[in-house]
Amino acid sequence: MTSADATSPPAQSGELARYPRPPVTLEEAEWVWRELSTEAMRPGAKPEAARLAVITGMVRATGSRYGDLLRVRVEDIDLGPARAKASEGSVLVRHGKHRTPRRHLLPADLVVLLKHWMVVREELAAELEGSVPRALLLTVHHTHDNGTTVASGLPISRQGLVLSWRRFVHRTNARYGALRPPLPTRFEQVRRAWADAAQEER
Repeated sequence: MTSADATSPPAQSGELARYPRPPVTLEEAEWVWRELSTEAMRPGAKPEAARLAVITGMVRATGSRYGDLLRVRVEDIDLGPARAKASEGSVLVRHGKHRTPRRHLLPADLVVLLKHWMVVREELAAELEGSVPRALLLTVHHTHDNGTTVASGLPISRQGLVLSWRRFVHRTNARYGALRPPLPTRFEQVRRAWADAAQEER
């Protein structure tokens, strides 16, 4: 068991009580981003890899939690001219239970990835009747949600995001074994590495 997965000592503050598991290091979080963004852009990469890379890149750029990302629509994102070379973009995120709107800049490497995901999501929804859902994040294959079959190309649920991250963690931990510390199964521990770093820069 690593420090990232170990339970911390009894909390002395409300913040520690809410998050008993410490975040990974910033270096570790950046490794996750590089691993996912590289995998997503490989020829023949699975749609789930692209979606998880988008999620990770968005969290890295905006500090968003799962609930915030589930509210992001295609029209909330500005990726610049379609034929332009990679440049910064932006996204409007509605944060927290009060859905406070805030526009964030998106780095050029994430813009490239998002443009790729936009093509993938159109393909995922090709068999649906009617228009493509406006949610940014869609299901990538037929899944079962509480006994109900959910088609690909539909807005994903929070549970779907949780399971997608865990699948990546299990694959990655099995692949690297003793070569590197195992990743935590809770994505919040990765998100907080970027959120804490952003807080320190203010």
